[in-house]
Amino acid sequence: MAADLHSPALADTLVILGAAGLVIPIFARFRITPVIGFILVGILVGPFGLGQFVTQYPWLNHVTLTDPGSLGLFAEFGIILLLFSVGLELSFSRLWAMRQQVFVLGSAELLGSAVLIGIGLIWLGNSWPTAMALGLALALSSTALVLRITDSRTPVGRAALAMLLFEDIALVPIIFLLGAMGRGDDAQDPALIFRTLWLGGAVILTLLVAGRLLLPRLFAQAARTKSPELFLSATLLVVIAAALATAATGLSPIVGALIAGLLIAETEYHAEVEGIIEPFKGLALGVFLLTVGMGLDFALIWERIVPIATAVALVFTAKACVTGTLLRLSGARIGTSTEAGILLASPSETTLIVLAAALSAGLIHSEAAQFWQAVTAIGLTVTPILAISGRWLAHRVDREAIRQVPEGDEADRAIIVGFGRVGRLVADMLRQHDKPFLAIDSDADLVAAGLRDGYAVTFADAGRGAALARLGVAQATAVILTMDDPHGAGHLVKRLRAEFPELPIIARARDAQHAAQLYRAGASHAVPETLESSLQLSEAVLVDLGVPMGFVIASIHEKRDELRQQIMDEGELAARPKLKSASLRERTTS
Repeated sequence: MAADLHSPALADTLVILGAAGLVIPIFARFRITPVIGFILVGILVGPFGLGQFVTQYPWLNHVTLTDPGSLGLFAEFGIILLLFSVGLELSFSRLWAMRQQVFVLGSAELLGSAVLIGIGLIWLGNSWPTAMALGLALALSSTALVLRITDSRTPVGRAALAMLLFEDIALVPIIFLLGAMGRGDDAQDPALIFRTLWLGGAVILTLLVAGRLLLPRLFAQAARTKSPELFLSATLLVVIAAALATAATGLSPIVGALIAGLLIAETEYHAEVEGIIEPFKGLALGVFLLTVGMGLDFALIWERIVPIATAVALVFTAKACVTGTLLRLSGARIGTSTEAGILLASPSETTLIVLAAALSAGLIHSEAAQFWQAVTAIGLTVTPILAISGRWLAHRVDREAIRQVPEGDEADRAIIVGFGRVGRLVADMLRQHDKPFLAIDSDADLVAAGLRDGYAVTFADAGRGAALARLGVAQATAVILTMDDPHGAGHLVKRLRAEFPELPIIARARDAQHAAQLYRAGASHAVPETLESSLQLSEAVLVDLGVPMGFVIASIHEKRDELRQQIMDEGELAARPKLKSASLRERTTS
């Protein structure tokens, strides 16, 4: 039988893949998160966008998605894969190390936000059960969007991850609580709640034991076949089986996905699994974001624009204040507290689940549910904008908090631009030889950590014209560029050389080609990372093979000078670096 070319499923698939093919590269080109793009496409092709004109223009059937419910399964799968990838990044040891943040800070944030929002709703005339249900629903923050936007290795990302993990764990108890409070036919029996929790705990324990015993063997067998397809099949089998196991007991499937990720993170195959699952996770999350955009009814929003905008603003303010205050009280930096508070201010995709449970339990009526669903959809849509705003405001706050330049004689110190791993090592060597310095960085977290450790470091963006002049670069003994930004380093070297012809400029380079470019831009010395790592490796090998240390060091110095001269020749500036080197020796020994 011939295939049905007018199948709605095929048309929806075409729209989804077309959206991914357009959104991801276009937004990546402009360095904008594709989250916004998927939501905008969902608005455009949804039932309240072009979908409302399908009856007039039938050809729009091929470029619209008129049934958000048909994508629900794929959207849920995207969230499951996201929580699985979170588990891959965490591991049990890291989760145990975060236990205080997850269970103390996370619970305080959820309950504090729910209570504050609930008090506001009671003041507006709602009953306390309704206010409690809405408070718990709106206090949840978006795991799917926040973890996509932020980096879990930063202070803001770690704080957000801890709070979001607790919210995901608390989702099932919240739904049971609303069912127990409910006045509808679906109110939950306490015995049923106890049975679900007991079965859920048994399933989780079974997953932990079986996973530790079986997963290493399963992935070892897949690895032996050297078949990426089998590796992918094994990964999806583990994720879906764990999610179904927890869902069968009444728990959320994302709990099973998280546990599966944690278990695989303990094996030596976690990096391969993470790489294989990444494209599927991104596409499935894109489907979820399309459904968010499709749910925005602009006609309804426009009719109630004032109360909806007010509700969005009040929810954002309440959650940002609670989250920021708790983080500040726990010892976080003011910039971290500000950024995390704003980032977690919007409601969540799980808010829609809790609203549906509250409606089923009779705690809210359908009109209120529709109103708060619109508030949630708008909140999800503007989450990327909140992230950008929070980052900008955090930097402004940090500039005010750490704008003091450490005291010292500007004419007798070197300036280190960039205070990451390399910059800190350079600072250690300068301190060891009693050479004064001032380090600068535009990353407030690195600056704050350096200040705590007693380094002379301040917040500044070297890319801005007046920043280095204000810090006394004209009187500096040398400028050392350690940042991992080839384009920015070349631009800065060129500008400094034009303004200060005699200033020694020592720059970090990625490789020999980049070092030659820096020499052409005016660097006194450019040190390629690949060169130094190769020399250190050679030194270790020669020493282990029994070559006397003195001969090894001499040969390493010879080879370094030989390679450096080759790079200088390539940069066609062999003469100038020698003059700069002499200048550096004179100024640092005077």
